[in-house]
Amino acid sequence: MKEKDRQKMARKAFESKDLTLHNQAHSKQSIAEESWHKTTQGRYMNPLVYGASDGIITTFAVVASAMGAHLSPQIVLIMGFANLFGDGFSMAMGDYLSQQTSKKYSKSERQREKWEVEVDPASEKLELVEIYKSKGLEEEKAKDLVDILSSNKDLWVETMMHEELGILEDENASPFADAIVTFFSFVFFGFMPLVTYILASFIPVFARNTFLTATILTLVTLFIVGALRNVVTNVNWIKSGLEMLLTGSMAAFVAYVVGFLIRYVTTL
Repeated sequence: MKEKDRQKMARKAFESKDLTLHNQAHSKQSIAEESWHKTTQGRYMNPLVYGASDGIITTFAVVASAMGAHLSPQIVLIMGFANLFGDGFSMAMGDYLSQQTSKKYSKSERQREKWEVEVDPASEKLELVEIYKSKGLEEEKAKDLVDILSSNKDLWVETMMHEELGILEDENASPFADAIVTFFSFVFFGFMPLVTYILASFIPVFARNTFLTATILTLVTLFIVGALRNVVTNVNWIKSGLEMLLTGSMAAFVAYVVGFLIRYVTTL
């Protein structure tokens, strides 16, 4: 059974309180077939979904503010594309630098933990015992557990990283690849609010109701992007889609009002 299928089965069992399904998901055979690592597709779902969410909401807000200020379609396109690529690049670089910093920090902390385990193993064992005691484990059981863990140096260091520092590393993570996925996801979905304005230059019917058509297209895309967040958050796809639709609509409304007020104030 694939890892993703087993997780879905376990979640469905939890939601329906189905013990039979739970036992099936946690059978020895199912667990033995677990891959215990993220697939390439799974690793990139976070930057893809959140890049898409930010891209469409921020671009839609820019378009809405421009329309609130009664700016021309040409200005809307200039502002929209400037935001699309400028903000997309900024977000991708932020993602890249953040992950790079995290990787460097994790590496330095791992080196420190290795050194501490080597030079002062007794204190490290005591520290781990106290951690497990704070989680509710009896002292004797905590000591037994620590003795087992400390019998393997790599496992010991890994446990200290998790339990003491709260660091969970993904050795297969690539900051550069995540940044690329974030950028292109941001640009692709952020392009949706601008599609109608481009088509309006060639197709007269779009020129008559440009903002309305752009709004409808964007709202549909917002719901789709929100529904896709279900892959990351495991929230009901309809609820997730409606949340994204509401968030994007509110952001656009605020931006529209700001654009309208600025135009009103500057024309007094």
